[in-house]
Amino acid sequence: MAYTRATFNLRELLEAVQLLRTSVSETQRTLLHKWRPHLKNRTFIPSATNLAAYVGLRRNDLRALQQQLATLGLSSLGRCEAHVLLTLDSVISALQHMVGDIRPARQIPKSAQAIGRDEALLKRHTTRLLGNAPQKRWTRFMVTMPSEAAEEYLYVRDLLVRGMDCARINSAHDGDVAWRKMVEHVRRAERETGRSCKIIMDLAGPKLRTSRVAPGPAVLHLGVKRDERGVTVQPGQVILDASGAPGCGATVNKIGQRVPARLSVPVAWLEKIKAGDSILFEDLRKRERELIVVERLSPGEVLASCEASAYIGIGTTLRHQVKRNKDDHATALTGDFIPPPAKVRVFEDDLLLLTREDVAGKPEKRNAAGKVTKPAHIACSEAKVFAFLKAGHKVWIDDGRIGAVIEKLDKQGAWLRITRARQQGEIVGAEKGLNFPDSKISLPILNDDDLNALDCAVEIADIVGLSFVQSADDIDRLSVELQARGKPDMGIVAKIETPSGVKNLPEIIIHGAGRHPFGVMIARGDLAVEIGYDRLAEIQEEILWLCEAAHVPVIWATQVLESMVKQDIPSRAEITDAAMAERAECVMLNKGPYIFNALDVLDSVVSRMQHHQLKKTAQFRALHW
Repeated sequence: MAYTRATFNLRELLEAVQLLRTSVSETQRTLLHKWRPHLKNRTFIPSATNLAAYVGLRRNDLRALQQQLATLGLSSLGRCEAHVLLTLDSVISALQHMVGDIRPARQIPKSAQAIGRDEALLKRHTTRLLGNAPQKRWTRFMVTMPSEAAEEYLYVRDLLVRGMDCARINSAHDGDVAWRKMVEHVRRAERETGRSCKIIMDLAGPKLRTSRVAPGPAVLHLGVKRDERGVTVQPGQVILDASGAPGCGATVNKIGQRVPARLSVPVAWLEKIKAGDSILFEDLRKRERELIVVERLSPGEVLASCEASAYIGIGTTLRHQVKRNKDDHATALTGDFIPPPAKVRVFEDDLLLLTREDVAGKPEKRNAAGKVTKPAHIACSEAKVFAFLKAGHKVWIDDGRIGAVIEKLDKQGAWLRITRARQQGEIVGAEKGLNFPDSKISLPILNDDDLNALDCAVEIADIVGLSFVQSADDIDRLSVELQARGKPDMGIVAKIETPSGVKNLPEIIIHGAGRHPFGVMIARGDLAVEIGYDRLAEIQEEILWLCEAAHVPVIWATQVLESMVKQDIPSRAEITDAAMAERAECVMLNKGPYIFNALDVLDSVVSRMQHHQLKKTAQFRALHW
């Protein structure tokens, strides 16, 4: 139904709203009849009733009607999510008064009271799932637990002190022992700080990823950073290690901190090295390089720096030059080290084979003339996915960083033509996300790893997060597993990250909230790749509206203050995103080295914005310029 009339009279406008109300009521009755078997939780029936009305309302194009109502100073229906029929009734009552069709005046106060009760349902359902709100803000904060949370109690305690209201454990990482230790630390911190914190455990679900990559050449690269004049501003760093363990390249730890490369060296040689000494060597390019010893980290570890880039191989000769006697040299050979993964680099228009067989990925091969004799290849983590792929379907790799289209499928796998990559090429790494937005993929929502993690979750967590929910059947499957484990009332968060999940959201909500404390996470990482980045803003709004109509809480997730968490400096766009997140009932932050600073900034932004915005409604607090 569309309303396009530009001019109007009050009587016609009243009839249009009454006709709309009738249409909405009919849809509401139809949907409720369909949904009723799934509403085991009787307290959710009023919310399901309102959701059905909202679905009926949004099947119409109401823009012209809204403009007419706003012109008269009436509700334009733009903020009716939590109380659809009551808003329509209030508008009808006001129009009846305006045309002289007087209703008893006491009807309007009764509607206002009922609207207040409907709005309170969202708070009640949010508290049931996520616990009580903190004193100074309504929006809760969720933080992803790094591996360090299992080892460092004070880290977890500080998270609670700084404002964490919900701790998220990702079952794709760590393991049963670490998960239990994390929860133990959270519960201890609750007792010591007096703050409450819910535990949510995410099940990975059917996440598709690239598989392993073959080892590359046994070469260790010490890189440096230079300014625009070529002056070294950040030297390369390496730890000389006499533990006997093989060396390795620079890495990033679980909370995002860079860890220097390590070189294995003999114990007796390392014992003589002191801060300030020089270590000379010729790198693999026959270039003379010098390491300056910065400090001794432990009896078997020394930190050194290099002012120029260098490439070091196994057996490179290191010549120790004593600071006090430059003629005194002692030599040592570098030991074994773990080679870095091969660089599977692809450029636009390259071919990449996504293999069915789980073989280690390798770069392309070229002959002496530079012609490609064998394209690069990498495996998919789930061989069953190939049954759903077709030529012409789009493929996105690594959260949309690399784009491709399927040219053909054969016994080896899917041949991808790269359609998006930077000019310098892109590296296809191991364990990177794969998205197939054009393919109707149907995989089991829970695999064996998920079921094993669920065994632990029902013992230690308050909430289970279900990834890649696409239909109500996925919620039903999890409900059955929770029932079998004696936790039929456990909280569930459905992570919406595919077009199917968005399309089926009303039914997903009914099957979830009809049985459990329930919420929805807008998982914007995969969702943006699946639906297109240009549609993300539109879709996340629609999810917020539907959930408000159902009175279920929303968790705003993925890359909130990401630059702040990783680098301690937020972008301007991230601050605006954090302000928008205030409209959700919970905001999720990822792990990172500056998580405490990010919590402080998020708390400041959200606490300020709650005085200016309540869901879609602007709050007119006095301006302070």
